[in-house]
Amino acid sequence: MEPLDATIHLAFAFDIGYEIDIERARTLLSAESANLVRRRRTPESIRYRPAPVRTVIDGSGIVLPNGAASVAPARAELSIFDFAALSLVVQYPARMTPEELLALAGALAEPAPLTASSRRVLEPWIMRIRPAVIGFEFSEISEEYVIFQINDTRTDWLECHRDWIAGLVRLESSPLSPAEVVEATRLSFSYTPNDLVALDWAAGFVADRDCADTLQVIEFANVQLLEFRHIDDRLDDRLEAAYRQIRPLRNNFGPMVLWRSHSDAVRNVRELEIEATSLFERADNALKLIGDQYLSRVFDLASTRFHLRGWQQSIRRKLDTVGNVYDLLIQQAGGMRMETLEIIVVVLIAIEILLALFRH
Repeated sequence: MEPLDATIHLAFAFDIGYEIDIERARTLLSAESANLVRRRRTPESIRYRPAPVRTVIDGSGIVLPNGAASVAPARAELSIFDFAALSLVVQYPARMTPEELLALAGALAEPAPLTASSRRVLEPWIMRIRPAVIGFEFSEISEEYVIFQINDTRTDWLECHRDWIAGLVRLESSPLSPAEVVEATRLSFSYTPNDLVALDWAAGFVADRDCADTLQVIEFANVQLLEFRHIDDRLDDRLEAAYRQIRPLRNNFGPMVLWRSHSDAVRNVRELEIEATSLFERADNALKLIGDQYLSRVFDLASTRFHLRGWQQSIRRKLDTVGNVYDLLIQQAGGMRMETLEIIVVVLIAIEILLALFRH
């Protein structure tokens, strides 16, 4: 029950449009590029492409629940990615007993008030960079993640404190069943005998003093999850809009109107395919973490917990569907052009026959 030196990291991810001109955003904020923090074990090949813009902002409007207080002022950092994603991370240095940390975890299980506070904190900053945003739209979708970082390093974290760690990463202050404890701590590993990274869907546990790069990788995985959800939703909405654009006209109008409606639909579907593919590729390639390096394994843990591969597969399937819809529309538009030309030919022949009859 002795107090632990800890830092509670609250990460919020939002999407505000299609693309951000990073250079212009850097100028508007007087900020610097946020290259990945690296330790000796981090190879130079692992880096952001392009690097996001990061700046320190006032996060005092985001308060921990249940009156939990930090031992020092909270520090808030805003990161801006070129694919129009924002990541706000607020760090609260704390000195709490394990039971107090577990109670705080239970209170953090409902993120809606904190997310609303983070939106209010970000609004003036979003207005400042809005001239640099292409296709501005502040999405209602958001992602939240909590990381409990403990500065006390020891060799027996999982062996002696597995139940407690499971409660933290599940944001559950009540005892968990043995099976849930095992599942909650299943995705974990250590680089040295004295550190630990354990990640679950809602929260993570990191026992390490020097772990800025680890925290940034987890933050980026949270941003990717937001972007994949956002792209998936846009594909659903825009595909349904393309279907609605064609169906009503098919039942009510003639070939010429159908031809024009299909031309509009073809253009919209093509734009959707290009937009979604561009967003997906930029979000997926902004930070390449492939291999056996430490950070790659951290990202694999987060990717597994966040089901990023499942979201990637869903997006690829829908992009394939978009391509199929585009091909079908092209075929239908071609068929309608042929039908229209045939009608014109028949009409011209009929006119020629009528004129011949009138002459004779």
